[in-house]
Amino acid sequence: MNKRQRVFVIAEAGVNHNGKLSLALKLVDAASRAGADAVKFQDFKAEEVVTSAGKMAGYQKRNIGQEKSQLEMLRAFELTPKEWRKLAAYCREKKITFLSTPHGGFASVHRVHKLGVSAFKFGSGDLTNIPLLEYAARFKRPMIISTGMAVMKEVERAVKAIRKAGNNKITVLQCTTDYPSKPEEANLRVMNVFRKKLKTAVGYSDHTSDIFASVLASCLGAEMIEKHLTLDKNLPGPDHKASLEPDKFQEMVSLIRAIPAFMGSAVKKPSKSELAYRPLVRKSIVAARDIKKGEKLSRENLAIKRPGTGIRPEYFYKIMGAEALRNIETDSPVKLSDIWPRKKF
Repeated sequence: MNKRQRVFVIAEAGVNHNGKLSLALKLVDAASRAGADAVKFQDFKAEEVVTSAGKMAGYQKRNIGQEKSQLEMLRAFELTPKEWRKLAAYCREKKITFLSTPHGGFASVHRVHKLGVSAFKFGSGDLTNIPLLEYAARFKRPMIISTGMAVMKEVERAVKAIRKAGNNKITVLQCTTDYPSKPEEANLRVMNVFRKKLKTAVGYSDHTSDIFASVLASCLGAEMIEKHLTLDKNLPGPDHKASLEPDKFQEMVSLIRAIPAFMGSAVKKPSKSELAYRPLVRKSIVAARDIKKGEKLSRENLAIKRPGTGIRPEYFYKIMGAEALRNIETDSPVKLSDIWPRKKF
């Protein structure tokens, strides 16, 4: 196995800034300290995302604790153009990649393009928005797409559309659209199906409430992990409860970074540290009691014990019946030069 590529970790700040630039800047700080490669927000104007008839999703009502229109809810999470510029500049200052999902359609793609995002990340809700994916793909930036709520044909259609637009820099993220989502609905094995069928990079957008799924996805070959970050899970808002607080996020990143060392090589051979132990821990054929010259070797006068400096145990039965050419003391290793007829192993 070749050395694994470093997993790219995105701290999904999303709308966990609650519409406040000061909180958004603190989320950048937290993501940077935790070791994330990127911090991602969501660019939109409420009217670009939903009509006045749009209702809140079940998890949004559950997590916010009240019901209002989606339009009203989303307005509370908007940032101004000036605030977005400050936020992008602050990410550059902190040397962490700035990303923002263009949640508000074509205009939003143009806005985040002008802010200098290094990739376009689309949420699950836009997986079937083929015109938007095609439009963004033409900018030739890497495309990251989440696949919550989707069937395989929908994912294939999205990837095909991006490629048709001339962009083959695609990462497909397995995702479950619920906040928090249940561990039994993570379906991490789907990543392998994506890799084989789509021939793209793969990853996992994690909405579970803990770090286990992200770490396991990394072990299974995820090249990208996206996980929600909050400063406080008890803050008001739809996504805080499905997010990790900074200390837990940092723990997740540390575990993910340790995985390549544990995965190691696919070649089975002794490690450098094991080589010195082989003769000490392995066993060889020895005399179970004093063996006299001329005596034939048998189950009664042979044993298998440490150290492993003599004839290997696998030849135990092959030397049965051979004649001892000299006296062999108890616990002494039996050597090929001690027996007749001579054996070749």
